[in-house]
Order: sequence, then structure tokens, then C-alpha cells
Amino acid sequence: MIDGGRAANAEALLAAVRSATGTSRIHTLINTHWHPEQIGANEAVGRAGGVIFAHEKTKRALSNTVYSAVGFTSRVAPLPEAARPTRTTRGDGSMEFAGQQIDYGYMPAAHTDGDLFVHVPKMNLVVVGGVVSAEEWPLLDYKNGAWLGGRVRALERLAGLVKPDTRVVPAVGRMMTGSDIVRHRDMYQKLFTTMIGYLNMGLGPEDAVERNPLKEYQSEVGDPSAFTYGALRSMMIAYVPD
Repeated sequence: MIDGGRAANAEALLAAVRSATGTSRIHTLINTHWHPEQIGANEAVGRAGGVIFAHEKTKRALSNTVYSAVGFTSRVAPLPEAARPTRTTRGDGSMEFAGQQIDYGYMPAAHTDGDLFVHVPKMNLVVVGGVVSAEEWPLLDYKNGAWLGGRVRALERLAGLVKPDTRVVPAVGRMMTGSDIVRHRDMYQKLFTTMIGYLNMGLGPEDAVERNPLKEYQSEVGDPSAFTYGALRSMMIAYVPD
């Protein structure tokens, strides 16, 4: 199982998984990152003896109080011991599960500081977590290590991994294809170049929002204002630290 939704939905989600697979328990749960909408099933899986796998930075976030830049109005408390990852990675690797090769890769600073993608080559399937979506702008958690350059690198890597018909599963929104990933890579690369120009002009996040460099995608992905603000803010932190 890859990611577990919010805690309020965990019981229903796990019941659906058991019904669909005919199994009685989750053997392995992979967290693509630590945000609350991904780790709601951790405690149930952990208490049942399942393995919880994540990047070591995700485990660190889930073991401590964290403040986020993306949509949380207060601090995020640590999870109970049973809900924390029991197996971690620092980078890329693979595992075999139910006769399938499961590859995983680290995407530094893409959405948080601990993002993983999961690739199942025989199924032509990639699960990408929170780094991309076809239906909203995945914000950059710049208080926890993410920045626009990391997002660009992640999409460049994913674009080199997929085929045009690869099924791509994001954390939010409809299933995407490999062709979608290539298009989003190009979009983020263009935005990065634009943002460098804004920095060289001495513009700030509010100026970027006013100029709205993503307006051509607004009807498709929604209002980009919050993402645009965070994108330039993340670059100011990366290039002009306090």
C-alpha cells in the first residue's frame, strides 16, 4: 500500500483495501512524504504489525512537532511510536513484493524534504506523492526544505523515467500519464527561468503573484496565486538566506 489518506478516513480505506485484495492485513505501507493527508493509516497498519517504509527525513518529521508552510493552521504533533516508519531509506533502492520489482527514488526538496516516488516497472506505474497534480498546484513546503528548484529536478527525473502511456498516480487528483509529466516538467522549467528573472529585477512574492506567470494554466489547474507566492518565497530562501 502506498500512502494512507487522512486519519479520519483510515478505517474505511483499509476496509476497502482488504475487500479488494482479499487480504486480512497490510504487510507494507510506503509513505511518499509526511503530510497528514498521506499518513492517516500509519497507526492502524503499525499496530497490526505492518512495515511502514519512508525516507528517513519523513520519519524524523513524524517523530517531532513540525511547522509547515502548506495549509496547516497550527503545528503538526508527532505520531505515536506505533505509527512511525519502521524502515527507512536515504536515497534510491528497490524491493521485491508479491513477485513484483518495486523501485523507489528520493526527490530532494520537491514538496517536502523527504519525498519518494515508487515505480513498478512491470505494471508501467509510478506513484509520485505530492510533487505534481493535474487538478491543483501542489504547494512547496518551504519551511521544511522544499523549493522550486527541487520541484524542477523532481519533474526532470520523473520525465526521464516514464513512457508516454505510463500510469502516474499523484497524491491529489486524477491519474496522469507519462505525457502529462513531460508537459509539467516543461511548465516548471519555464517558471523557474521566469522566477530567476524576477529575482534579478528585485521583485518579491507579491509582485510575482501580480504578474501571474502561470495564468495560461489557471483554467486547467486552478488559481496559482498561493503556489506562485510560495515558489518565489522558496527561491528567496534558497538564494538569499536570512
